[in-house]
Amino acid sequence: YHPDKQEADVPAGEVEERMQQFIEINQAWKILGNEETKKEYDLQQREDNLTKEWPLHEQIYLEDMSWNEDEQLYSLSCRCGGNYSVFKSETKDVSFVCCDTCSLVIEIL
Repeated sequence: YHPDKQEADVPAGEVEERMQQFIEINQAWKILGNEETKKEYDLQQREDNLTKEWPLHEQIYLEDMSWNEDEQLYSLSCRCGGNYSVFKSETKDVSFVCCDTCSLVIEIL
C-alpha cells in the first residue's frame, strides 16, 4: 500500500483506496508505536468492548469503593462474590470496571 511502491497500471480508484489504507496504517502505527498513546488506545478499546458486550450492573462513585493503601487499590464486592478492582494510577483513565469473577460491569462516576 505504500505510495512509492505502486505499480503503474493500477486503476486510479484503487490508487486512492490504497493511499487511504496507507494513511490509516500509518496513523495506527503512530498510536501503537508509542507507549503512552498505546496505553490510552488499549484502555479506550477495553472500555468500548465492556459497554458493548457486558451488562452494566451499577454506577458508583470512586469514593464509595474500599481503599487499600498498601496496594494503592480501590475495590468493591460484586453480588457474585467476586470483586471490582481499579488501581489508583488507573482511576483517571478507566470509567468501566469488570468483575474478576462474573460478567458484570460497574461504571465509576
